[in-house]
Amino acid sequence: MWASSLLSAALALLLLWGAATDLRSRIISNRLNLGIALLAPLWWWANGLALYPDVVLQIALALTVFVLFAVLFSLGMMGGGDVKMLAAIALWLPLQAMSLLIVVMALIGGVVTLATVVHHRMSRRIGRPEIPYGVAIALAGLWVMGERYLNPLT
Repeated sequence: MWASSLLSAALALLLLWGAATDLRSRIISNRLNLGIALLAPLWWWANGLALYPDVVLQIALALTVFVLFAVLFSLGMMGGGDVKMLAAIALWLPLQAMSLLIVVMALIGGVVTLATVVHHRMSRRIGRPEIPYGVAIALAGLWVMGERYLNPLT
């Protein structure tokens, strides 16, 4: 139980770090995403996931998320760090929680995009604004993680 809570706290800190760095520099480091991914097996162990089918399903979900969002990256709709962060988080969350994360991320992402575009225009910058979508991903991840503590009905 304590290991699971400690790992949840570590993931929350890594998500906050990712949001802060993306907001500041529009970059989510590969090391951060690798750290999130490498902690997932400890999470699986702490939560008693069986190698088959549980861990296999987590890896399949992460690969699916990576491929789907890599398509968005190839269309110029998302950054590479964002794609890698989502795939790394998918190693931690079951399908239902990951689905909720994507919905919440899209809603928060709309707000982040609107705020970024308004700021871009008000400061009279030229070119296309870079949206710090890692902020939306991190906040959605924190939302989903906090859901089990804040909503006793789930």
